[in-house]
Amino acid sequence: MSRMTWMDVVVAAAFLVLLYLVLRVGQGTTVRFSTDQSVKVDTDPSQLPYDAARSLLRMFVALAASTVFTFVYAYAAAKSRRLERILIPALDILQSVPVLGFLTVAVTGFIALFPGSMLGLECASIFAIFTSQAWNMTFGFYHSLTSLPRELDELSRSFRFTKWLRFWKVEVPSGMIGLVWNGMMSFGGGWFFLVASEAISVNNRDYALPGVGSYAGAAITDGDLGKVGWAILTMAVMVIGVNFLFWRPLTAWAEKFKNEQSEATEVQNSVVLNLLRRSNWPRLLGMLLRPVGRGLSRAARVFGTDDRPLTVGPVRQRTGDIAFASVAGALIVWGLTDLGRYLQDHTGLGVFGEPLLLGLITLVRVIVLVAVATVIWVPIGVKIGFSPKLTRIAQPIVQVLAGFPANFLFPLAVWFFLRTGVSLDVGGILLMALGAQWYILFNTIAGAMSIPTDLREAMDDLGVHGWQRWKRLILPGIFPSYVTGGITASGGAWNASIVSEVVVFGGTTLTATGLGAYIAKATASGDFPHLIAGVAVMSLYVVGLNRLVWRRLHRLADTRYAL
Repeated sequence: MSRMTWMDVVVAAAFLVLLYLVLRVGQGTTVRFSTDQSVKVDTDPSQLPYDAARSLLRMFVALAASTVFTFVYAYAAAKSRRLERILIPALDILQSVPVLGFLTVAVTGFIALFPGSMLGLECASIFAIFTSQAWNMTFGFYHSLTSLPRELDELSRSFRFTKWLRFWKVEVPSGMIGLVWNGMMSFGGGWFFLVASEAISVNNRDYALPGVGSYAGAAITDGDLGKVGWAILTMAVMVIGVNFLFWRPLTAWAEKFKNEQSEATEVQNSVVLNLLRRSNWPRLLGMLLRPVGRGLSRAARVFGTDDRPLTVGPVRQRTGDIAFASVAGALIVWGLTDLGRYLQDHTGLGVFGEPLLLGLITLVRVIVLVAVATVIWVPIGVKIGFSPKLTRIAQPIVQVLAGFPANFLFPLAVWFFLRTGVSLDVGGILLMALGAQWYILFNTIAGAMSIPTDLREAMDDLGVHGWQRWKRLILPGIFPSYVTGGITASGGAWNASIVSEVVVFGGTTLTATGLGAYIAKATASGDFPHLIAGVAVMSLYVVGLNRLVWRRLHRLADTRYAL
């Protein structure tokens, strides 16, 4: 290791300051808490720096949990034919369940797990943010595992990599660009539902954790435009700061994983990444962790090497399939029977009629949103992804737009809709788009960035431009990523309908006709039978749309358009 430089001192000081802030802010998560008293929000603007730190801590803890979940869940679905039949449809259902639906179950469990401590509410809030981040990242990484380039697969088999080595040296690097950009988009999804995840209802009492989301929610409820403005300014500073210090270095670092034979003339740049690269700490950390990595690699040999695929006789395989299908089918039938008995005792099975009809209205909004977002954002995403210079300029702007919670803009939306006479039945599409359209943009950018530079240069040499360039290179190159974005945008639009079909500011409430408003009303009134029926119907629509449209496109992307 070379001598200590001033750059090493700066990096060490920054790390120590960050560690101090995390520990200082984290102390507030373990204070005493009683369910007999409601926690009120302090809307003094001087409280916003602390609230911002608490929100950021929750967001990054949820992002870490989402990353671990993504690796485990996506790998299991991609590597096991039997598990794939359960896990991928389950992922469709999970992404369609509203954040409010997860909170209803999670709060009680975490409060019981940490009695008398604020940590229970913190875990419930983090879990809610996790549910708004994990599904998009998992879909994207699952797709990268199932569409691994053929030459990388052959490389792993020829060198007889262990399963562990293949995962970390081949599969993760191959999907790194998509993983980073989907993580960035998922982080924005967490911002979108920040108000719902920080304002929690327990035992008919309302509790609000310190955070920008709960601050903005209280200001919106009070109708205080001044404090809403402070919350908007704080959110903008947070998004820009996180982009500069975290996401821009990651996207620039991920450029090294692009699968190409010639180097791009322009590459992304990051001041923070350059600072870290000039420091000796990354090399020192790598030296310290190298024995740990070697030990894990040796231990992972028990799972076999990549040149020896597991072979099972047809009779044994058929027997295993029947046993797996029987167990899974029995559990599903038992769950549906118990659910049907519960609904029959409380409301009757006719409770599904109204949400089924309302779901058709919301379905139209979702289709219009995805179609318009595709026409607008695919060309823009390709333009951004092909230009590192433009990426540096557009990334913070897109991050601010994607990460900005629509709830913060509800006061302006109410004012605009009332002044123009626009019905929320139409305006709700715009509010839904604020939380869903960015999935298409971010995945298109990631797909365009993943197209090898040598292929683009070959098209230039051959003089292929215009529509032929789109047909022969761009559309096939971005198609797999676009499908991933379309799946998550569709699911995100359904989820966003919960907060977009009912808009409240002060004493004014606008309501649209749709399944989202139905679920929001059932949640607010604590009507669990109707809430269950609404969530079940929304899951039915999401899974049906994915099965009929998006999964077929996904298979087409795997078989025809994989690099």
